[in-house]
Amino acid sequence: MSNYPEAMVAPMRQELVDAGFEQLMTAEAVDTALQRPGTTLLLVNSVCGCAAAGARPGVVEALGRGLKFDHLVTVFAGMEKEATAQAREFFEGAMPTSPQAAILKDGQLVHLMQRSDFLGHDPNEIATDLESAYYAATK
Repeated sequence: MSNYPEAMVAPMRQELVDAGFEQLMTAEAVDTALQRPGTTLLLVNSVCGCAAAGARPGVVEALGRGLKFDHLVTVFAGMEKEATAQAREFFEGAMPTSPQAAILKDGQLVHLMQRSDFLGHDPNEIATDLESAYYAATK
């Protein structure tokens, strides 16, 4: 059962789908997606203000700068709880926060942005941080 009405979160989901993200709705889909070869960006989406003001627009801005992940995937905290919990299993013991952005390479975590990396940061700053992490991960 979800915490939020689907009608409320639909535009928040659509913002990422429009940017090319695949929604992962089950724990099994998470396992399959995050173990694929290549570089994956996973965004743990959220209804919080820092997701709306920073995480989603910052990630979309970073992608607009030319970052080329092999896979773009998302789970929604507070909605698909099992999928979100499974995604966080890949975060090597990091505290669960919302939002989160993870870069995985061949199924291994190489960078994780937590809520504190989004809160109080504008989309440009977030895009710059993600861009730096991307280039470090794909060397």
